[in-house]
Amino acid sequence: MTRILIVGTGRMAYQLGHAIVHAGLDLVGVAGRNAEARERLAHFLDRRALDLSKPLPQADLILLAVSDDAIREVAAMLPKGSAVVAHTAGAVGMDLLAGHAHHGVLWPIQSLGHGQPMDLRDVPMVVDAGDDRARQVLLTVANKLSEVVLELPLEQRQRVHLAAVLTSNLTVWLVREGQRLLREQKLPTSLLTPLWRATAQRVATFGPEQALTGPARRGDRHTMAHHLELLQHDEALRPVYALLSEQIMKAFANEHP
Repeated sequence: MTRILIVGTGRMAYQLGHAIVHAGLDLVGVAGRNAEARERLAHFLDRRALDLSKPLPQADLILLAVSDDAIREVAAMLPKGSAVVAHTAGAVGMDLLAGHAHHGVLWPIQSLGHGQPMDLRDVPMVVDAGDDRARQVLLTVANKLSEVVLELPLEQRQRVHLAAVLTSNLTVWLVREGQRLLREQKLPTSLLTPLWRATAQRVATFGPEQALTGPARRGDRHTMAHHLELLQHDEALRPVYALLSEQIMKAFANEHP
């Protein structure tokens, strides 16, 4: 059985750790630079907490579930050996791991957070590998974690990562701004929750072309002008609303000549 060591104590480590244990894989421990955080995550996963400055147990795969900026530094702290060292970042190359003979990437296309452990079986799992051994180990683990596994080189991974940011992060920021407008009126933010859920479901079922509604899709310039008037003192959100509305109108111009 493939022995896996997780290095990291954040959201990615938390969710991947739970998924690895749930899949019946051999998680040999959790390592990290923050003693309190690694003890807490190790307790949640019922595994050993390991100090990176001390000898680590034998592993076939060492997963660096750390921030993009920390990958190079943490990778340099690991002993050289036969283990495959892989990071979990979608937009970062493998060159940061070049000091290890066998290296690669294992990236779930999902926004991972704390709280309830997620079922990753339907989450696409992306693999990129520097050599045959890394490829074999990473594909074995990926196929245990997910039913959707892809091999993508850096250029494609970066494009997918960009698409994921547009789909998730930027959209969630807009939800945050919508909730802020409600709070300014002393209204509950939960008013938008059914809309958010229904929209996501329509997009998943019918695609964005069919799911998109609203004044820009209809070409209703009067309503958009009124919205911009309401946002006249909001220097951050007003230009975003104007730009996105204009882009939507251009995309669907044939619907409202």
